Amino acid sequence: MQVPFLDLERLHRSIREQLDAAYSRVMDSGWFIMGPELEAFEAEFAQYCEVKHCIGVGNGLEALHLLLQAYGVGPGDEVIVPSNTFIATWLAVTQCGATPVPVEPDIDSHNINPALIAAAVTSRTRVIMPVHLYGQPADMDPINEIAARHGLIVIEDAAQAQGARYKGRRVGSLGDAAGTSFYPGKNLGALGDGGAVLTDDDAVANKVRQLRNYGSKIKYRHDIAGYNSRLDEMQAAFLRVKLALLDEWNGRRRDVADRYSKLLAGTDIDLPQVPDYAEPVWHLYVIRSKQRDALKTKLEQQGVSTIIHYPIPPHQQACYVGFRELALPVAQMLANEVLSLPISPAMTVDEVEFAARTIAISLASNEAAH
Repeated sequence: MQVPFLDLERLHRSIREQLDAAYSRVMDSGWFIMGPELEAFEAEFAQYCEVKHCIGVGNGLEALHLLLQAYGVGPGDEVIVPSNTFIATWLAVTQCGATPVPVEPDIDSHNINPALIAAAVTSRTRVIMPVHLYGQPADMDPINEIAARHGLIVIEDAAQAQGARYKGRRVGSLGDAAGTSFYPGKNLGALGDGGAVLTDDDAVANKVRQLRNYGSKIKYRHDIAGYNSRLDEMQAAFLRVKLALLDEWNGRRRDVADRYSKLLAGTDIDLPQVPDYAEPVWHLYVIRSKQRDALKTKLEQQGVSTIIHYPIPPHQQACYVGFRELALPVAQMLANEVLSLPISPAMTVDEVEFAARTIAISLASNEAAH
């Protein structure tokens, strides 16, 4: 059996008729940028995320970058970020000329550890940017409390967590604003790049709308130096199809995760932990193993595809050479041990059970070899 990490072709085949209809609707309209599909999607996704405003933009990185720009974050400012995250979180900060200040994760959730944030706050801190990694919400109440105490902005990086809840509230509605991504592999994925800003703040929403469209409110009048970062009509139409299915698909991901957790209980790997406050959507199912590389190789040999999220932490990347001397041992340990198993709404029970059985056999053979 071959178990792909994420079979988008199979997933899209199941909704091909709806996607074809969305494509035809846009083609027949002759309107491809900033039109009725985008307006409808923004209204629908804002309602889904329990916020007033959704502003569609080019991708998840630009969503975070434009938000920071809208809040006036720039050179001399600091933004608290997780040490364990995809590099886009850091890039959004440095693209504004600000400085990312990494804080280590909680070892159980892999999300930023709120207990370590206060010590990272300085007179230059403007923003705390928690990431809801792997589809599991960060612990937002203590983060918001620290922000309120110090007069800081909270921007959620919700790129991996569309539909997740924290204490009953949707991710994207938990801070001052949020950025999310519609990269094809996300729980709510476009058929190309895309992203969005979410907020209840009218002024921030209006500023982001202006920034995404060349700094213009009225055509050919440019009051600020903006960008070209607009979610196009075709992607908005495709996303409307998928948004209607998001809760159902997240439920299937939850079923896959539950099955993995039951089948892999008692094995010599660390399984994902879900705190009481979280309703994750399982963008990724991430295990930890000190024999990660050997396990990954054996699984690939048996037809089970896996990915490492992420093999090099941001502070060790070549583009952030000035951060390499920072002591961030938890982020480094996770980079050495994490392994993401196949997970998708399209996975079959047989595929999940084959993957879990192959893991158990591989771990047993490793033990026997030692």
